[in-house]
Amino acid sequence: MARQTRGHKRTKSLLHYHLIGIGGTAMASLAGLLKAAGHKVTGSDQNVYPPMSTGLEEMGIAYNQGYRPENLASNPDIVVVGNAISRGNPELEEVLIRKLRYTSAAATIKEEFIWGRHSLAVAGTHGKTTTTSLLAWVLESAGLNPSFLIGGVAENFGTSYRLTDSKYFVIEADEYDTAYFDKGPKMWHYLPDTAIVNNIEFDHADIYRDEEAYKFAFARFINLIPKNGVLVAGWDSPITRELAPKSFAPVESFGYGDDTQPPSGQAHWHARDVGFTESGTTFRAFRSNDEWGKVETPLAGAFNVRNVLAVIAAAEAIKADRDGVRAGLKTFASVKRRMEVRGEIRGVAVIDDFAHHPTAIRETIDAIRQKYKGRRIVAVFEPRSYTAQRREFQQDYVKAFRGADEIIFAALFRPDRYTKETALDLDELVRDLASTGKGAKQLKNADAIVSDLTPRLKERDVVLVMSNGGFDGIHQKLLDALARP
Repeated sequence: MARQTRGHKRTKSLLHYHLIGIGGTAMASLAGLLKAAGHKVTGSDQNVYPPMSTGLEEMGIAYNQGYRPENLASNPDIVVVGNAISRGNPELEEVLIRKLRYTSAAATIKEEFIWGRHSLAVAGTHGKTTTTSLLAWVLESAGLNPSFLIGGVAENFGTSYRLTDSKYFVIEADEYDTAYFDKGPKMWHYLPDTAIVNNIEFDHADIYRDEEAYKFAFARFINLIPKNGVLVAGWDSPITRELAPKSFAPVESFGYGDDTQPPSGQAHWHARDVGFTESGTTFRAFRSNDEWGKVETPLAGAFNVRNVLAVIAAAEAIKADRDGVRAGLKTFASVKRRMEVRGEIRGVAVIDDFAHHPTAIRETIDAIRQKYKGRRIVAVFEPRSYTAQRREFQQDYVKAFRGADEIIFAALFRPDRYTKETALDLDELVRDLASTGKGAKQLKNADAIVSDLTPRLKERDVVLVMSNGGFDGIHQKLLDALARP
């Protein structure tokens, strides 16, 4: 990526940043931003594979395979410690012994890129990556040339980050913790001016002890918005609706709404005349009784209607050109691994999605049902995230998968982390779904699923694969199996 100038009116000396854990998606994107700003960037990680390894190479960023004290021999000015790095890491231990200056990725983003800019921060349990990517693209289409940092590859840009001379910085505001020495959420660092809080629903049970702790993270994020900012709040989320009135900034609320389902609690922004087809979604956007305009978008599902409304409200808050915003909504090319069609062979569509929380799974299945009307939906799920493997969500998963015609589960990704009392019980889940008339089964892994499923697939079937990991390349394995005579 070519170096682009910085527009936040602060002259800073160029530094040598060293990133421990540079191969992670967020850390590699930060490395790219720092390189674009003119800094020297090095790093280290272990087992770095494409696309991260090739991406770092294309950016001209040197890194070491493996964590060793000698990786710090060049005496970097600042060491950025990734949130996957913990005490005992030999390179981190050397940083502490030598009293090298160290910080987190989120704090670096704030210091280097957000101070002095207008921060448009997108938070919420579900939909952050899609909404952030959509917001960046509509602002680009409106001629505002934003910088951005997203937790996925925005297909319109072909990248997860960009640095420009615009005063606007669009960022995905993640509630996950920041670093081993800073257990607060990353989003607390992002100085929100225009903040979207799409929805709030308990997640990340590995770092939040309960729903109250999770709510507090968002309450404090909302408290960071200045009086001259704007909070764009999802009114269909009860917790967001509870927290929003505590904002010191004006609140622009949005809810799904249509002619038959008025928006919850009378949100400012809502949709009317919603229509879903295989090519996308159309509706008319309103703020109260004033029509903003007709929306056409390739995105599918009711949850994406909400995402679009949030983006419209945020764009209006900074007075973005409406025609440009409408053009951006129409030409949005989505995000990799968010309802991404990986291929269609013999009339069978194979779709990849990152969903793992029960609500995200339910809404993704609903969206596929709305998009592919009348087609049989086979949901394939790998319980991989900490949330997905927890017993607390057992009954929620029964409800989440009811929209599919057939459900196949892979085994728990890391069963060793759980006891019988704390682990999701897949046998019980299969029985409960079967009792509702659904075809449901559990198979060991991706290869077993491909072998079992492929011979039974018929034209017009839709296979929706959901995992927040690679799932052993199951998507391509399905497509390859379907292509065989």
